[in-house]
Amino acid sequence: GALPGVPLVPPIAPGRPPPVGALSAAATVADARLLMAERTIRHVPVRRDGVLLGVVTERALFVMQRQTLRGIGEAIAAARADAALARAAEDIRAWSSALVAQGVAAAFVTRLISRLNDQLTQRAIGLRAAEHGIAMQGACWIALGSEGREEQTIATDQDNGLVLPDGVDAAARERMRAFADSVNATLDACGYPLCSGGIMAGNPRWCLPAGEWRALFDGWIERGDPEGLLAASIFFDFRALAGDGAPVAALRAHVTARAAANPRFLKQMSDNARRNAPPAAWTGRLIDTLFAHGEAEVDLKLHGTVPFVDGARLLALAHRVPATGTADRLRALAQAGARRDAEAHAWSDAFEFLQSLRLRVQHRRPAGVEGANLLDTRTLSDLDRRILKEAFRQARLLQQRLAVDYP
Repeated sequence: GALPGVPLVPPIAPGRPPPVGALSAAATVADARLLMAERTIRHVPVRRDGVLLGVVTERALFVMQRQTLRGIGEAIAAARADAALARAAEDIRAWSSALVAQGVAAAFVTRLISRLNDQLTQRAIGLRAAEHGIAMQGACWIALGSEGREEQTIATDQDNGLVLPDGVDAAARERMRAFADSVNATLDACGYPLCSGGIMAGNPRWCLPAGEWRALFDGWIERGDPEGLLAASIFFDFRALAGDGAPVAALRAHVTARAAANPRFLKQMSDNARRNAPPAAWTGRLIDTLFAHGEAEVDLKLHGTVPFVDGARLLALAHRVPATGTADRLRALAQAGARRDAEAHAWSDAFEFLQSLRLRVQHRRPAGVEGANLLDTRTLSDLDRRILKEAFRQARLLQQRLAVDYP
């Protein structure tokens, strides 16, 4: 028998192996994964008030994650009405928030959010195009800003434009603008707020033929005035999202070449990129003294990720790197020999850590509450505070490098 020499009458308790561990019904998927890793097991019992509810398996967790992502994608593809798109958008936010809670890497989460938002936007474009009788031949919907960089976080608004074919007449342009405006309204209804600055494809200023887009970029590069530098922080990260990508690829090649050939503009971009510096206290003072000086709260976007985003954009343009994502730009610069590997990797790691903190703040903050990027550093562990200080130090080093390269 299984227990030789042991009578079958007594209770089984004395002969059973020690318990492998169980989880309460309130435990998370992350808790189950951790327990499986700690105990080197593949099955975990789940209990409520001491009563066994069932068993979670390692395979079930893996399948559940894949099915959830596939389910969101399938729901987007099958959507025939705005209500279905809105439900899918809510699922994207809920699933992204769950990944943050499980400690998934920020680079994966932001890329996932962006890719799913891409699918949803493409579906909204398809639905509205059919209603308006619009064909996208020769036209292309472009993503701008964080969407263009594929760095969208949980809290994100719209930044987009529409590239029309050259030679389009006034009536056709207005039809395309009205169509774009309806797409913007659909995305707003799905929880992606309208851009407060009006940088959307439904705005006539950003619904233009390819030639007019080239002229706009040329003007921004040649003038290098505050308007052009502000535009650079949003528009220079464009990428094709739906429609004919050929004119957008040509526009990217044109813009990159013009910017790289204009040292004055690069110098102006460098000056602008150094304005949003990391908090001085975090780069030059001991952490223990910060809170006594009222500097516990920091803006993780303005003084954290923005210096890396702006610096990577400038260096990418200067070295003719076509990538739009911040980490992708830094990797490409290292591969091209424009930056040392160790330097580029340190900047990329610091950027990703700051992104992870932004996601954690947004995960914990209720929807609609101001300050989606404000972190009270008193809530961090001592280790995270020290890593944060190093991340800010890397931002300072990047800005110092820009000052040397573009004096």
